[in-house]
Amino acid sequence: MSHFYNQCQRYRGQTVTVRCRDGSSHHGRIVRVSPSHVYLQPVGRHRFGGYGLGFWGGGYGGYGYSPVAVPLAFVTGVVLGSLLFW
Repeated sequence: MSHFYNQCQRYRGQTVTVRCRDGSSHHGRIVRVSPSHVYLQPVGRHRFGGYGLGFWGGGYGGYGYSPVAVPLAFVTGVVLGSLLFW
């Protein structure tokens, strides 16, 4: 688990895909890493080109999306988002 903690710390601020033991995957920008969770700000086609309006949605950082907490105990892999589209 400390391996994934260190990897998430290294990738903080970057867009990644986190794969979990149950087969699910979460795509987003790492906004925080605690000893037990990694917090991702979801990204995708509904972000209006990546620019948020401060009053739109009222979510984390004014983007209208709240961070998703993923327990590090369930993480099986962390891949940089840019590596998925080469």
